[in-house]
Amino acid sequence: MIEDRDLKIISEVFRALGSPVRLKILYVLKETKRPVHIKALSRILKIDYAATYRHVKTLEKTGLIKTYEVGRSRVLALSNGKTKKIMELLALI
Repeated sequence: MIEDRDLKIISEVFRALGSPVRLKILYVLKETKRPVHIKALSRILKIDYAATYRHVKTLEKTGLIKTYEVGRSRVLALSNGKTKKIMELLALI
């Protein structure tokens, strides 16, 4: 039987994946295959920095991406193989 804690984690991941903007963020990070500066991501998505930051925080909270501090800047990357596997599965849909 699946634990309630695990169900909550799965639910949070699906909620994070439920936003087209957050899916675009994941696809950009997957396609670039290298870390992306959050300001560059904001320009790519054509949305303001604050909105990008909020979406990034949601994805970070679920463990789908990692944020690295580089000086005073934030750089983003997919967090692990689990995220890459989820992205592969989404590509099949």
